Amino acid sequence: MQNPYPDKKDNQWLDWAIELQFIAQAGLTYSKDVFDLERFERIRAISAEIMSLKSGWTFDKVNEVFCNETGFQTPKLDTRAVIIQNQKILLVKEKNGTWSLPGGWVDVNESVKSNTIKEVKEESGYTAIPLKILAVQDRKKHNKPEYAYGVCKIFVLCDIVDGDFTPNSETLERRFFALNELPLLATEKNTKDQIELCFKAYNSTQWETTFD
Repeated sequence: MQNPYPDKKDNQWLDWAIELQFIAQAGLTYSKDVFDLERFERIRAISAEIMSLKSGWTFDKVNEVFCNETGFQTPKLDTRAVIIQNQKILLVKEKNGTWSLPGGWVDVNESVKSNTIKEVKEESGYTAIPLKILAVQDRKKHNKPEYAYGVCKIFVLCDIVDGDFTPNSETLERRFFALNELPLLATEKNTKDQIELCFKAYNSTQWETTFD
């Protein structure tokens, strides 16, 4: 789900709400005392109230998206397949008309490798052969708008075996683009700088994985 919160220069409120949510979830995970649990539930509710007030979403909707996890809170994983042929990179067209590298959230029953293969197949029709991790990025340092949870973006260099494409619930088209002819990007998922990094890594003979 895309983040609905507006991109503001002063987003300290979002940082506070995220930290409160993290403290509350850790407390609910490890505390045994019933009174402590009540206090952490209230802290979690306060974080949701802040998000609701600032985002315009209803409190129930914020609870569904922002406060629905259990256990110790950790960043989500997002894989993006980097497939380059003849100095052109594969992008898929989304329902809203923007373009992105094939990829998505890592499912609980998938590894980074298997999830990359799955997402490429679902979104482009190609069968991916993951070769190398090019970069691991902290999403909040590279993409906007900021999400209310942490995300680690993993860019995976892949080869492909040809396959047929069929428009589906996520993507309308697949196409290869040169760096100087990039279409309108889904910048919440991948920016021009990130795609430039992919080309730089692909063309390097001694590339070392970068990470935040």
